[in-house]
Amino acid sequence: MWNIANKLTMLRMLLVPVYVLVFCLVPEPVGRYIAFVIFAVASYTDRLDGKLARERNLVTNFGKFMDPLADKLLVISALICFVENGQLAGWILIILVGREFIISGFRLVAAARGIVIAAGIWGKLKTVAQMIMVMLMILNFPWGWYQILIIIFTWLSVILTLVSLADYIWNNRKVLSEEESYE
Repeated sequence: MWNIANKLTMLRMLLVPVYVLVFCLVPEPVGRYIAFVIFAVASYTDRLDGKLARERNLVTNFGKFMDPLADKLLVISALICFVENGQLAGWILIILVGREFIISGFRLVAAARGIVIAAGIWGKLKTVAQMIMVMLMILNFPWGWYQILIIIFTWLSVILTLVSLADYIWNNRKVLSEEESYE
């Protein structure tokens, strides 16, 4: 279980509170730059752990479950910081987090049936868009074109969140199709 890919996933999870503390407590602009580096390193571990797991045949059920959870923890923590400081509208956070709760519910039902559902391509694209959006928002340069990039990646994140949710539900609909008694 504790192969290099899974250790990178756990490192990403451990970097989350470090990111939040730096973002919230270290004065700007230094805090923003340090938070950016922490987030970028944590985001890179996502790419690296998946690559290593596939190349070295280190794919595990732990990794299939914890890798997307670590991504969610990282991105959602950053988004909550942005809502807190007024950079992001709460309704966007609700859509992005709502999708994660729905997907997590699907995964719990699947896990109860002994099924592990790996992330799909739309979910991976959603994660990349969200991570880019977060990195842009961390730096939050005041330049007009930069602010437009933030808007583009915010909307792209919302759209990919909804598309990936629909795709996930459609591709895994059989998980919920069997009737079970709850008596």
